[in-house]
Amino acid sequence: MSYLALVRHGQSVWNLQNRFTGWIDVPLSPHGEEEAHAGAQALLEEGLIFQQAYTSSLLRAQQTLDILLCDLEQASVPVLKDAALNERHYGALQGMNKDEMRQKYGPEQVHIWRRSYDVRPPKGECLADTAARAWPFYQQTIVPKLGAGQNVLVAAHGNSLRAIVMHLDQLSKEDVLKLEIPTGVPHVYEFDKGMKILAKEILD
Repeated sequence: MSYLALVRHGQSVWNLQNRFTGWIDVPLSPHGEEEAHAGAQALLEEGLIFQQAYTSSLLRAQQTLDILLCDLEQASVPVLKDAALNERHYGALQGMNKDEMRQKYGPEQVHIWRRSYDVRPPKGECLADTAARAWPFYQQTIVPKLGAGQNVLVAAHGNSLRAIVMHLDQLSKEDVLKLEIPTGVPHVYEFDKGMKILAKEILD
């Protein structure tokens, strides 16, 4: 058996300010740190020991992973950081207040940019673009570790994790638009030796 734990980073400073963050490198808020500690406690109660960890190139995900591994007393676990796991790039919207963008472009247009599978915001990525880098990274880098019987911890972002969960849970393009990955809440998958999913648990 092997286990995969996916954790979305805790609340960031810009999440708190209701701003589009994307690839802008902002830290966790104090509440986000608390969410990461709570996620670690949930994993601790499961008794999982990890052999490999992955995160994005962005600070808020890295801070979340640091808290998780420290609280789990597994700080020596090897960590690989890769931009393939980054949040979707919001292009011209990055740094902008979401409510102000609704006033400027209209709530329906902003909703389409945020929730459509394949409609990009200006100069940015859609979920399909994020999936085009996150899913191959998962297949090429993470699957071999799981297939070798290792337990893997991933701290990343709402959209990069949605892209991975979409494939793991066999969600349609329509279904994934309804999928929410809460901040700091571990999603744990159990695999057999053939990489068949035996169970999934959300530790909320």
